[in-house]
Amino acid sequence: MTRGFSLFLAILLMAVATALTRFLPFMVFGRGRKPPEIINYLGRALPPAMLTLLVVYCLRAMNFAAPPFGLSEIIACCVVAGLHLWRGNALISIFGGTVVYMLLVQIVFA
Repeated sequence: MTRGFSLFLAILLMAVATALTRFLPFMVFGRGRKPPEIINYLGRALPPAMLTLLVVYCLRAMNFAAPPFGLSEIIACCVVAGLHLWRGNALISIFGGTVVYMLLVQIVFA
């Protein structure tokens, strides 16, 4: 098997898997069919749980013993929370927090 064909096959499989995850719920729970209660529960419970995991993952390496004592992470988290409370838009919140964090890490606390 050539490298080009392998790459094409990998891309094709990823495209099919992505399309399947997008369209499968509509095929299984067509019009008029109500999803089971467990699906509704997971739809409510998983987003906050996943966001919590992302926050823990991002902040796991904070070092309070060495300068800048985790200030860049704490300030960026406060900016994300403030922007989200102010605008209610996840994209603006994430983008704003990322910009502030990168400025703090690259310029202020460099």
